[in-house]
Amino acid sequence: MGVIDMTNPPTKDFFASPALSLSLAGIFRDAGATAAAATASASMEVEEGDEGSGGGGGSGSKKDDTVEISSENSGPARSRSEDDLLDHDDDEDDADKSKKKKRKKYHRHTADQIREMEALFKESPHPDEKQRQQLSKQLGLAPRQVKFWFQNRRTQIKAIQERHENSLLKQELEKLRDENKAMRETINKACCLNCGMATTAKDGSITAEEQQLRIENAKLKAEVEKLRTVIGKYPPGASTTGSCSSGNDQENRSSLDFYTGIFGLEKSRIMEIVNQAMEELQKMATAGEPLWVRSVETGREILNYDEYVKEFSVESSSNGRPKRSIEASRETGVVFLDLPRLVQSFMDANQWKEMFPCIISKAATVDVICHGEAPNKNGAVQLMFAELQMLTPLVPTREVYFVRYCKQLSAEQWAIVDVSIDKVEENIDASLVKCRKRPSGCIIQDTTNGHCKVIWVEHLECQKNTVHTLYRTIVRSGLAFGARHWMATLQHQCERLVFFMATNVPTKDSTGVATLAGRKSILKLAQRMTWSFCHSIGASSYHTWNKVSTKTGEDIRVSSRKNLNDPGEPHGVIVCAVSSVWLPVSPTLLFDFLRDESRRSEWDIMSNGGPVQSIANLAKGKDRGNAVTIQAMKSKENSMWVLQDSCTNAFESMVVFAHVDVTGIQSVITGCDSSNMAILPSGFSILPDGLESRPLVISSRHEKSNDTEGGSLLTVAFQILTNSSPTAKLTMESVESVNTIVSCTLRNIKTSLQCEDG
Repeated sequence: MGVIDMTNPPTKDFFASPALSLSLAGIFRDAGATAAAATASASMEVEEGDEGSGGGGGSGSKKDDTVEISSENSGPARSRSEDDLLDHDDDEDDADKSKKKKRKKYHRHTADQIREMEALFKESPHPDEKQRQQLSKQLGLAPRQVKFWFQNRRTQIKAIQERHENSLLKQELEKLRDENKAMRETINKACCLNCGMATTAKDGSITAEEQQLRIENAKLKAEVEKLRTVIGKYPPGASTTGSCSSGNDQENRSSLDFYTGIFGLEKSRIMEIVNQAMEELQKMATAGEPLWVRSVETGREILNYDEYVKEFSVESSSNGRPKRSIEASRETGVVFLDLPRLVQSFMDANQWKEMFPCIISKAATVDVICHGEAPNKNGAVQLMFAELQMLTPLVPTREVYFVRYCKQLSAEQWAIVDVSIDKVEENIDASLVKCRKRPSGCIIQDTTNGHCKVIWVEHLECQKNTVHTLYRTIVRSGLAFGARHWMATLQHQCERLVFFMATNVPTKDSTGVATLAGRKSILKLAQRMTWSFCHSIGASSYHTWNKVSTKTGEDIRVSSRKNLNDPGEPHGVIVCAVSSVWLPVSPTLLFDFLRDESRRSEWDIMSNGGPVQSIANLAKGKDRGNAVTIQAMKSKENSMWVLQDSCTNAFESMVVFAHVDVTGIQSVITGCDSSNMAILPSGFSILPDGLESRPLVISSRHEKSNDTEGGSLLTVAFQILTNSSPTAKLTMESVESVNTIVSCTLRNIKTSLQCEDG
């Protein structure tokens, strides 16, 4: 059957940006009396003056804004100079200046004094004057001595931390260089630069898969030629080599400036459209009744489309109804992230995709129409592409091109608006007009305490298409791609980032991992595992799903892929099997059951009914369901370790897990780099079925609604490595093996929850 492993395409490290400041309070929290006593006999260091000039911790006002959750993690042992402080005697006799040199009075602190100052340092790295006075009286020291001890302590901790961060950055840089070199060598050896065909062949035969790739390659080439002709930037057949502009003036120009208009539209016309969209977004975000009406049943806000048409003079059909289905929703929430960082995450396509991994399967900045004011991107306008997905192959993705406009409304308020432009979509791909963005986006208000208030408006115009009956209600009600889904995901990701960057973590929230570096390594590995899971189970064009009939009647979809050189997942042939079902249980109950390690043996056939032991448990959110755990499953033959990442928010939940190498995960626990650890995730996605929802648009024509109490939409996905050779072919035995795992898991879940007839 193969070994269950884990996969992840390399992604840009979302947490590498230094924009979010770290709290230094509590780094080395467990450096206790032993270390203090050891340093009492160390040599002394002469240091006096302002800590800022020596690269110290900076002003206290800056530190007050950092995030602290509480910590009992310890760091490296202190150097001798950390606890040996110096008191300077600046008194000098004016009469004997030429005869006497300035003398410095040295003082060695006792172990008790160091211990007391360490205790206060853990609680307050920047003590105020009153605290210093009180401590100096208690220890029999001068206030200046206490002050200089704290200055030196902050300086040395910062130096240690910077050395550690520099080491991690160097490792990351070397890894990226090696990956880049390997990819270039693979491309050069594997294909011809002119035609894309293989330069060598082991045999003369061409497989069906190779033939299909060649046909697809020819189609893509034809599409490129079509685009070149349309935009007039290159003549048909011209090479793009050397098309990069030179000189500062040309580097700052959009590609729009090299030809007339973008797909038939002048730049001035685009700016006019985005400014109108910005005005509409502001009205949609702030208006109340009668434009928005709050539902009595669900409490959600519903757009009154008749009022919308009057307010914004929208073209409509003769009967007053929209030509296509309209999905409009609004959600307000508070996120824990500073405003500049939040704005940047929307304007950078990679960061935007990583912020919403369960919704966005592809994202790219196609063109920069206006760069905006550096460095905050005020006034930036860019053409973007996104493929939106649900975590199931049963719901088609939505591909949409849109123009994104970022604008600062006031000192504390920003707005980001997306709007589709007709001619852009029609010329790039006529099929994309099936889904268009009316002015959508968010208003971000800085609340000056590290939080931002966000008002999210999502307004889509979509042609009705065939959706699987399981997901028809949640998709057509607008919940699947609505503002509530975006807002819940944003809040969850921001909270996860805060817990990842925190340096003070209570012991109860970080069991089984002794160091801060180990905690971060485990959380990064779990994040990569979840990103890979989201990337693997959707209906994205990355995958080709085939329906497989089973004896038990489950609707299972299977896809396969080959990993040649990605170190983040095992090399060879990987098979993924996915099945989505409806269960008559609430999403909360189902999530708690699947994440509970004490009940894992009830559904996990790999556990063989054996006990599961918790090795580590790391909190990554306020909700206890948001946690990363390491579990050991013991059997008669051997012991397997499982890394599990459970996530839940106001809209959806996930439980993602993977079997991991025991030696490898133990090194990660100690703080070693996890980026090259091969991992192949499986797991569950849980959504409300939407049956209790109401339409997100109302008008003069009333429609009936279903009052049935809702259950859960459960998607089960398993991935296995069927052959460690990338050149091997997929066998029916491998497909049947992974199908059996999915079928048995579903049957066990239904039996445990007593919903066999669901």
